[in-house]
Amino acid sequence: MIGIVCAMLTIWTCYFNTGHKTLLWLATILSAISLFRLGVALIYRGNCFPRGYEWLQNIYPVVAFGFAACVGLMTSTTLLIDAGSMIQILAMTYAMTYASGISMRNAGRPVVALGQLAITVIPILIALLGIGTIASYMLAIVIPGMAAGMVTVTIKLFQTMTAQANLTENYRVMADSIERHAHEDPVTGLINRTGLDSALRQLAASLNHGEQLALIWIDLHHFKAVNETMGHAAGDLMLREMGRRLRKEMPEHATVARFSSDEFVVATRIAGRRATERLCRQISETLAQPVRLQGQLIESGGAIGVALMPEDEPTLDKLMQSADIALLNAKLGGRNQVRFFDNAMTRQLARRKEIESGLRSAIHKDELSVFFQPIIDLETGKVRSFEALVRWFHPEKGELRPDEFIPLAEETGLIITLGNWVTARAAIAASSWPEDVKLAVNLSPVQIKAPGAALGILAAIKQAGLNPRRLELEVTESLFLEDNENTKRFMQDLSFEGVQFALDDFGTGYSALHYINKYPFGKIKVDRSFVSGPTHGPRSDAIIRAVAEMGSTLGMEIVAEGLETIEQVQFVKRAGCTLGQGYFFSRAVPDYLAAILLAEEAEQLESKRLAG
Repeated sequence: MIGIVCAMLTIWTCYFNTGHKTLLWLATILSAISLFRLGVALIYRGNCFPRGYEWLQNIYPVVAFGFAACVGLMTSTTLLIDAGSMIQILAMTYAMTYASGISMRNAGRPVVALGQLAITVIPILIALLGIGTIASYMLAIVIPGMAAGMVTVTIKLFQTMTAQANLTENYRVMADSIERHAHEDPVTGLINRTGLDSALRQLAASLNHGEQLALIWIDLHHFKAVNETMGHAAGDLMLREMGRRLRKEMPEHATVARFSSDEFVVATRIAGRRATERLCRQISETLAQPVRLQGQLIESGGAIGVALMPEDEPTLDKLMQSADIALLNAKLGGRNQVRFFDNAMTRQLARRKEIESGLRSAIHKDELSVFFQPIIDLETGKVRSFEALVRWFHPEKGELRPDEFIPLAEETGLIITLGNWVTARAAIAASSWPEDVKLAVNLSPVQIKAPGAALGILAAIKQAGLNPRRLELEVTESLFLEDNENTKRFMQDLSFEGVQFALDDFGTGYSALHYINKYPFGKIKVDRSFVSGPTHGPRSDAIIRAVAEMGSTLGMEIVAEGLETIEQVQFVKRAGCTLGQGYFFSRAVPDYLAAILLAEEAEQLESKRLAG
């Protein structure tokens, strides 16, 4: 603004003192250019520059060169028409000041700065040479020297500004990289827990009328087992694949984050509960598809907990809490379960905490009991063994179901203490049974991982006076995925002492037959779902026959679980099963009733012997 005012005062003063028409035209053009530049500057300064006016950036050099030409021609005209010494000094002073100042002011665009300098100076030099006096010649020599100095200044300034701009850009790139890595999971490339917080706030702020914010919390099945048995590289590959699948299923605006080691969180704007249910079904189905790791197909899937805002919770913090509670309920429900939050879950969580606390106390207060369910020889009808099952009779809540506190005990690590307690109590009871009756005890994978697990079991049966050959430890197929050297050593140590192993719930997990050959299993228990479950039918009958034939070939005994009717007993016997267990024979009973059952059986056998 100051430069424009000075330019207009200078050129109009020159015109009014000379009355020359050339100066009038130059003053008019310069004034128009000046007012145009002033208007643009004021609009730009007010941050109200309209969109689509980027062309002003392109015409800026034209305007700048036009202004410089007016200044140069103004000065050269005053020299050529001999306008008087004061007018010439005024014009020359402004021109040199303008030329010097513009070289530094426009150093960021050196072509424009040097162009303005040249356009200003060249007309003046031509006029000076045309005058032909010594003084004019001297000025014609001095002005190029000044111009050369300004060229140097302009170039130096441009280099300094470029270096500073590059340094600033490098800092910006580094800052962006640091921020990106701070918000990005290095394994999956998804955002991490920190990035999720920011993304959730943005999603919540962008909700349209009638939309919900769905928070979908996913916990992968068996990831920890893959990490431990197949290595971290396989675990990372599994995480990347699951992250890719989730990203593929999500709308473009959705957020997918890896929240912790084996947990993902998906957040998206969505129409409502039904749309969320459809999305969760898609997620569950795509995660349940097997993953190929190191040449093996691993079935994973995940438990899914869901909460909606504002339907379930009004704030993001409470939304996260509700989705976490829903996930916990999904995990309790079994594989690949989806649970939407409801207020009853909060009460269930409180009950879980109460049960966890009560279980710790119950172990020390002897509120737990060991019951025994007989396993019968289908050929002779004789009791071959008893399976030890824990029961909890709470003084206030009554009997608590095992499926309510056993999973909780496994999650909290209490299963180690509980399992050792059951083994010790059951071994004491079994020590009084006939030598040919065995004791079967369920073993959790968590117990196997505990330091000194094998020594603890051997110590318990030794203290009870039970022959190790009479102990049968039942493990499930979930142990296959968690196969490692610790498991192998545990089973070898106990097998060396005579302890036997049975494969429980066969057919519900991975059914990896090479593990049956690898480990010292002497018995396979066919899961009750094949015998009396809702999916029982011709297919399950064929599976039972196939397993029985395999057992016969390998010299292993086959136990059919869940027998409830005489027809089921007859079928599994014809199919080749050697042993049976279920309510048809007996429910689980206290140790004294188990002893009575054995005594009655011995009495009957004695009566038959005497009668024979």
